Amino acid sequence: MSELSADRITRQFGTKIAVDKVSFTLTDGVYGLLGSNGAGKTTLMRMLCGLLTPDHGEIRYEGELIWRMGAQYRRILGYLPQDFGYYPNFTAERYLKYLAQLKALPPRMIPEKMDEIWELTGLRDARKQKLGTFSGGMLRRLGIGQALLNDPKVLILDEPTSGLDPKERIRFRNIISAMGKKRIVLLSTHIVSDVEFIADQIFLMKDGGLVKAGSLSEVTENVRGKVWECLVDEAWAKRLNERYPVSNLRNEDGQVRLRIISKERPVPDAFSCEPNLEDAYLFYIGGNIRKEQLSNHIQKGGLQ
Repeated sequence: MSELSADRITRQFGTKIAVDKVSFTLTDGVYGLLGSNGAGKTTLMRMLCGLLTPDHGEIRYEGELIWRMGAQYRRILGYLPQDFGYYPNFTAERYLKYLAQLKALPPRMIPEKMDEIWELTGLRDARKQKLGTFSGGMLRRLGIGQALLNDPKVLILDEPTSGLDPKERIRFRNIISAMGKKRIVLLSTHIVSDVEFIADQIFLMKDGGLVKAGSLSEVTENVRGKVWECLVDEAWAKRLNERYPVSNLRNEDGQVRLRIISKERPVPDAFSCEPNLEDAYLFYIGGNIRKEQLSNHIQKGGLQ
């Protein structure tokens, strides 16, 4: 079993502290990193990949500092950045062969590894196509394929499902879930459902720090008794949206059903609900449906 640990790592850009004294230990499994844009997720992941050096703190793999391991660490690492580079005129097959050579895979292993990638990503029939003709979902699948070419022990994925349609996102989640059985997988996203379904452990990140970490039940435990649903008219919905975090709303026969995060019962007829990860995210991270968006959601039939 692999182990990757961070000990009070910090990274600052000018006067902004992007990552602030973050510590954790990862072993084989899927870890979900949730946070809003600007929370520090990408900076943290780039440090774990060795692309950025912490100003303070240490990152170790199997007890050894990763920057001392050098190429040895890169050989066990797979990385899918949010925007990975590719050559539009390359076919998928040529692209993977090119990256396999850059990763210094033994030539005899390349055909076998590529065959595994085609099977995993479902891109076998498209391997002769030029990448410029690929859809966003196909490119993301190819991206995860290139990250797996060297059979990494540590796989770091930054917003892998961004821009994908629901069918592609579900396929991608299943692939990621399967990969976590024999390696460390760290998945960064702002799409809560992607993490809720597959992560063994969840990290909630805000303003450069980890505000909560644990299993789904551990992360949602403190929110128990603070999630309410109520059915109100549009005027009340706007008032409640201004006062409380609202994790969901939808139209019901001319009224609006709200799901509200609050320590106290927000209206007399509100009833308590079991918390989910989205509720916990709003509780720890903050945020809401904007006032000006509320009327749009109501007019369009609500947010499901």
